[in-house]
Amino acid sequence: MEMLRMTGISKAFFGVTVLDNVDFAVEQGEVHALLGENGAGKSTLMNILAGVYTRDKGSVVFEGKDMGHITVQASEQAGIAFVQLWLTRRKEVNQ
Repeated sequence: MEMLRMTGISKAFFGVTVLDNVDFAVEQGEVHALLGENGAGKSTLMNILAGVYTRDKGSVVFEGKDMGHITVQASEQAGIAFVQLWLTRRKEVNQ
């Protein structure tokens, strides 16, 4: 069963396109990791899902319900959460 579908997601900041027509889907029980270079749009895509950023284009359907305009509150109420991990050198952590 499909749990999440993000279709045609686009986002630009100050005229710079960071996401261009991105599709992403997750079936119930699946675990996904988004990997890519700095600036690839991974965090932006998840921040759109979490309601931190608004998308310029596209749609988000979660558990069969069109999320429309997503806010942080609406995302939390729907049970949407993601874990953002940063890899850093130990020396930097101790400073």
